Amino acid sequence: MHALLAMLKHETNAFSPIKTDLSRFKQWTYLRNSEVTEKLNDTNSAIAGYLDLAKKHGFSVDTPIATEAMPSGPCDHETYWQLKEKIINQINRHDCLMLELHGAMVTESTLDAEGDLLQEIRQAHPDLPVAVSLDFHANISEELVNNATVICGYHSYPHTDIRETGLRAGHLLLDFMAGKIEPVISFGQIPLISHTLRQGTDDEPFKSIMTLCRQLEHSEHILDISFFGGFPHSDTPDVMPSVIVISDGHAELAEQVCDQIIQKAWQLRADFVYHHQPLSKALIKAVNQKNTVLLLDHADNCGSGGTQDVMTVIEAVLARNLKDVVMATVCDPSAVQLMQVAGIDQHITVELGGKHDMPALKRKGKPLTLNGRVKALTDGRWKIQGEMYNGLEINMGATAVFQTSNMTIIITSRHIEPWDKGIFIACGINPEQHKYILLKSRIHHRASFRTITEKEILLDGDGVTTSDYTKLPFKHRPENLYPFNQA
Repeated sequence: MHALLAMLKHETNAFSPIKTDLSRFKQWTYLRNSEVTEKLNDTNSAIAGYLDLAKKHGFSVDTPIATEAMPSGPCDHETYWQLKEKIINQINRHDCLMLELHGAMVTESTLDAEGDLLQEIRQAHPDLPVAVSLDFHANISEELVNNATVICGYHSYPHTDIRETGLRAGHLLLDFMAGKIEPVISFGQIPLISHTLRQGTDDEPFKSIMTLCRQLEHSEHILDISFFGGFPHSDTPDVMPSVIVISDGHAELAEQVCDQIIQKAWQLRADFVYHHQPLSKALIKAVNQKNTVLLLDHADNCGSGGTQDVMTVIEAVLARNLKDVVMATVCDPSAVQLMQVAGIDQHITVELGGKHDMPALKRKGKPLTLNGRVKALTDGRWKIQGEMYNGLEINMGATAVFQTSNMTIIITSRHIEPWDKGIFIACGINPEQHKYILLKSRIHHRASFRTITEKEILLDGDGVTTSDYTKLPFKHRPENLYPFNQA
């Protein structure tokens, strides 16, 4: 057997001013042919799961492309077309296709890139067995479901089971091709919009929903169940939680199980909503902490398309005079260049952050003037050792560590969400030795930082990853979604 393996991933934030072109993909992951197996074989990726199956079952693979861009604005049409064609043009003479996609990719020409891709593949290859692994935050469409043989999504947020998801999807496809199963997909959506801060699978309501899914998977003839939180900031007609149930030839049973999960989620709909609190009030809680605590600047999270240079929270933390704060990260290439010219141990004044306007929020970029010392300079390269993206080689670009007042700030030239404590260690900082760890992150950090502390304080700042959806100018989401429609 000869299989084609490919990855094309982007989580699109329709409100982000960050451009998504080919260079954006090349900054994070852009691998061709033999590079794919060399770089991803030992990583927490679905491609690695597919490669595991190839080794185990002895089938050959081609890997024309594996690429992913950090979340940002809609992908330009030319880039999407080029990347899509690198997959489609290689399908001939292969017995099956195994894809690692995101599920919330939007381009200048389509609100549903994954559905568009699968539809084009199916039109050209109507009988091709196709396995798809999807991110937990996928916005599932009918086009995607109708054109795949099997679909599996991550079970965890933080996403620690990406490789296992590839194994699940690939294993189901191989069983189908061997005539062992007849996969039938049932798909349903829950008419609500879920706040990402309420989607952690160790928290309610997702903990209970995921427990129910795992229980129902033990039912006779049920092969796999995926529950997706969705990604509202993509602003598409499908921005809502959804369920995919795969049965072995039993369509009615799959629909019944799907309906049971939908009903459970709807009963818990109020728990999908994040309730805000003033930044000043949250910081009072921080003052009273005795042990190490995580401070989360979640509205400016580049892992959801944020600019990562909004200074609202950093300014408030400094004004509150919290002692012993380490912070990751501000993305500001010009500030890094200034510090490179100044040199280590030099004292400088810098206009940090605020380099991006955010038209969707009608907000201009606002730098923060800081005085301090250049503590360290690095090339920004390190390898993830934690569960999230384990084994992946990171390139943050030229990076600086800046000490100002009571805060030590990591400043990068490229966007990276601080989901792994290795980001501090690579810069010569041991986060375990500090009182406050300020992160521009939401949930992903838990996979690594929970070994230091599980105490978190959410700081509602500004940015295009805000959980205050009243600030976002949605154009494409359905009008009748809870909580906008409080039925």
